[in-house]
Amino acid sequence: MTRSSYARTNICVLLAVLALSAATMVWLFWHHPVKTSIATILVLAALGVSARLARSIDTDGNSDMQKGGRSI
Repeated sequence: MTRSSYARTNICVLLAVLALSAATMVWLFWHHPVKTSIATILVLAALGVSARLARSIDTDGNSDMQKGGRSI
């Protein structure tokens, strides 16, 4: 019983954070469209670069493990 209420609370908090984030983004875009667009493009570009770096780091680690060597 406790677990289901805990999971329900987590879902409600997640939905509240997502709604607040969306409302903030819409408000910012409504009042400052150019600045918000530039900031959004910069954030998405940073996330893309981070994903590529993470993929390249992850690929190097997996190749060592596939060769049979142990990495510590």
